[in-house]
Amino acid sequence: MVGSMESNHAPDLHSINGSLRSSGAAGAAEAKLDELRGLLGKPPGDPLKIVGIGAGAWGSVFAALLQDAYGRFRDKIQVRVWRRPGRAVDRPTAEQLFEVINSREDVLRRLIRRCAYLKYVEARLGDRTLYADEILRDGFCLNMIETPLCPVKVVTNLQEAVWDADVVVNGLPSTETREVFEEISRYWMERISVPIIISLAKGIEAALGPVPRIVTPTQMIQSATGVPIENILYLGGPNIASEIYNKEYANARICGAEKWRKPLAKFLRQPHFIVWDNSDLVTHEVMGGLKNVYAIGAGMVAALTNESATSKSVYFAHCTSEMIFMTHLLAEEPEKLAGPLLADTYVTLLKGRNAWYGQMLAKGELSPDMGDSIKGKGMIQGVSAVDAFYELLSQPSLSVLHPEGNKQVAPVELCPILKTLYKILIKRELTTEGILQALRDETMNDPRDRIEIAQSHAFYRPSLLGQP
Repeated sequence: MVGSMESNHAPDLHSINGSLRSSGAAGAAEAKLDELRGLLGKPPGDPLKIVGIGAGAWGSVFAALLQDAYGRFRDKIQVRVWRRPGRAVDRPTAEQLFEVINSREDVLRRLIRRCAYLKYVEARLGDRTLYADEILRDGFCLNMIETPLCPVKVVTNLQEAVWDADVVVNGLPSTETREVFEEISRYWMERISVPIIISLAKGIEAALGPVPRIVTPTQMIQSATGVPIENILYLGGPNIASEIYNKEYANARICGAEKWRKPLAKFLRQPHFIVWDNSDLVTHEVMGGLKNVYAIGAGMVAALTNESATSKSVYFAHCTSEMIFMTHLLAEEPEKLAGPLLADTYVTLLKGRNAWYGQMLAKGELSPDMGDSIKGKGMIQGVSAVDAFYELLSQPSLSVLHPEGNKQVAPVELCPILKTLYKILIKRELTTEGILQALRDETMNDPRDRIEIAQSHAFYRPSLLGQP
């Protein structure tokens, strides 16, 4: 009898351990939040205001990660997302969304508790139109509806979103970054404090006059807003947005000035999302644009060769050598294409919207004439990056000595894969089969030769970044 009584009142060790772990994790998160608040000089009662600009897949997931990690500390932090209003959800997407909801009991229960389920029933039947900002509030990103997120606060007025933000996360495509941040700068004209800006954008612009140069998203933001470059950082992978939110183990690097990159790396780090810091902003940001360029070609090769591992590895060797060559044009001692930087390239070539786009082109399910904004995927940033890199590297004023012909040529002449992608995607002179023809060209040099040329520093062109 006594033994029975003791058994009935014995503590549940699993429950206690789980509670202790949860309590410990909450305490660690609050300590990281307090540390960043202290560095920013936030007084008690004034929440740290973080706003994501743009609601694509990665931008939405990034905001949801912060909401999951810190949203419980409502008096200390506020996480919001700005996206444009008025984007309607078509009926096929509404039907797919309804299926996703009903396949996830946790999501279904959450919507019922929030009295939000009925509108998805009505949208499926065609009796109601849903909007992208509306479903994002319930945790659904229009570009990634098969991965439900936590509910997030959404603002559709840009001035309201940014005027007093402490940290702004740029989740816009590079093609939209300059325009939106020029508008944001008007709302910051009377600001006293300087915000921190973290850019997730991957892509570049080419400025061809008076001197050809590359313009990265962080440079666009700095030029548009006047925010000091030490307050503007870039965060890159390797990562796939949906996998990160599903807690697949991932790494990332935040790059920029030491003043903010180290505390932000600590703040953003989570058990399944390890964030390191790095000083080489230029190489990481340029590689972020280049990987999308070559991911399109990787998708083409995969589809055209029935996923041939040999063909994909040959393509990988050539495209990475071109990427190394280009970064040595831009920086005298660029970060080596190794570790997380190489992994970011690998995962993008393996899986992601740009690789998917290349596959769809090769299969004939899409065509370049359909544009680079694809329903359910968002902006295919590699297309504009192909155009920008080609136009920039074809300028005669940047000519380099060809190692075999002993004559001056534009740098693009040493990048046959980039040239081929330009002819397929921009000029539309070749079909996707052209990418295989380029790989099989018997005159193509060993990729090692291109890397050795790049590492000789003979081709370094500081003017490409606007430097004397």
